[in-house]
Amino acid sequence: MGTISSDNIHGLVLALTSSIFIGSSFIVKKKGLKIAGSSGTRAGSGGYSYLKEPWWWAGMITMIVGEIANFAAYAYAPAILVTPLGALSIIFSAVLAHCILEEKLHIFGVVGCVLCLVGSTTIVLHAPQEKNIDSVREVWYLATEPGFLVYSGVVLVLVVVLIFVVAPRYGPTHLIVYIGICSLTGSLTVMSVKAVGIALKLTFSGSNQFTYFETWVFTVVVIVCCLLQLNYLNKALDTFNTAVVSPFYYVMFTTLTILASMIMFKDWDSQNASQIATELCGFVTILSGTFLLHKTKDLGSSPVPNVGSPVYHTSPNSNTNSNSRQAER
Repeated sequence: MGTISSDNIHGLVLALTSSIFIGSSFIVKKKGLKIAGSSGTRAGSGGYSYLKEPWWWAGMITMIVGEIANFAAYAYAPAILVTPLGALSIIFSAVLAHCILEEKLHIFGVVGCVLCLVGSTTIVLHAPQEKNIDSVREVWYLATEPGFLVYSGVVLVLVVVLIFVVAPRYGPTHLIVYIGICSLTGSLTVMSVKAVGIALKLTFSGSNQFTYFETWVFTVVVIVCCLLQLNYLNKALDTFNTAVVSPFYYVMFTTLTILASMIMFKDWDSQNASQIATELCGFVTILSGTFLLHKTKDLGSSPVPNVGSPVYHTSPNSNTNSNSRQAER
């Protein structure tokens, strides 16, 4: 096990802070969405009444603070260290959902949270050192290499198909659709966020990076992708159980982000097989924890009659069922 560098420590502290705020924001936003949905069109049905709800804005502000801390973390540490620490947001989200939203957390859910924590610690202790980058143009060069261009092209095609073909039909009943859109887009967001973070870090140190058009291209990508993620994450939160949305989002987002980082930044080039295997074991431990959270989400809660609807719902979506009955008539 290598020594953790000072930059990695800075990134670690910022990532932990981010997890606390982001995990809390899921619950506050969900509360706002539930209040807004009781008096207007639900976000899961395409409504935007939550924009008038103070609770939703409180959650949004909390998430923004968390994302700023996360943004800064990527400027100091590699994505393979920062991204898996999002598992801690699952713990905060699951516990708060149990306490505030009364979405029951079974004892096996607690074990799942512990597994997430153990896996995150393993990855932190064996994370690679960040490569020195002296200009945002170096990041641009990495982003325009054939491997990452192919990855970006595949992601864009999948996102377009999910949004325009799959989501209208299967989005309200299959969690993976909305989360897939968020996660695929998120992997590109993180790469761009890292580029902008490096640009800001270098600019503050005296080397202005905002004179390069590459910096502004990365900035535009961040804004567009964040807005897209926000829209579909709202839909997922309003339609499905928070204790399921958070782990699913984490697993898909982390997997795709690490893959994108491997392709673009080649994080594992400086590590030996033992270090890489240990990090993979840590990641599998986190996946096991999130899987356990998902599979035991209904234990200890009141049984709900099975009427053939997907198991992801906290309760039947009255708007969706009503629309279905009208369509049958």
